[in-house]
Amino acid sequence: MPHDHHDHLSPSGHPYRPDNDEALSYWQTMEIAVRELLVENGITTLAEINEQIEAMDRRSPADGAKVVARAWVDPAFKARLLADGSAAMKELGFEPDFMKLVVVENTDEVHNVVVCTLCSCYPRNLLGLPPDWYKTRAYRSRTVKEPRTVLSEFGLELAHDLRVQVHDSTADMRYLVLPRRPDGTEGWPEEKLAQIVTRDCMIGVAVPNPA
Repeated sequence: MPHDHHDHLSPSGHPYRPDNDEALSYWQTMEIAVRELLVENGITTLAEINEQIEAMDRRSPADGAKVVARAWVDPAFKARLLADGSAAMKELGFEPDFMKLVVVENTDEVHNVVVCTLCSCYPRNLLGLPPDWYKTRAYRSRTVKEPRTVLSEFGLELAHDLRVQVHDSTADMRYLVLPRRPDGTEGWPEEKLAQIVTRDCMIGVAVPNPA
């Protein structure tokens, strides 16, 4: 029988999508094997694993923005946050990862920017997944060598007398930038302040815009 082009259509009349299944990588195979062993030996359960995955999926820059907004309105909390970021974030109900969280403050004299020169170390517990550009070799290398040029490519032009401090995250230490509170936001409630704090502000490649 001659091949009929309708064989490529689904019952709805639309073309079938090609199958995108691929062979498991070595690390995917290892993850499955370890997970099954943990469950089999009663160390954890599938329900507990799924709960942790859902908790990680819920993480977003909105969590970090709440921490920043609290620091802007509560000087005592800000002092604790700068002294021990891991402990202070727990006050707002955010559980720290095993890594130490260091919070660095932007001031009239210094602007901070965060990078991971080795891979993509990042405070996921407060910001969620890192953006793709954060993981690129160009960002990881150029931010250390020419931070002002990189920041200008993000649209951030800094005053020449403002010192730029680059912080390199490590396997056991994460950085979060505490941006300067913009002028004109006096009297704003905490919730409104959090809305102007973006992920990029807490990495240091942008500043809050109250407009």
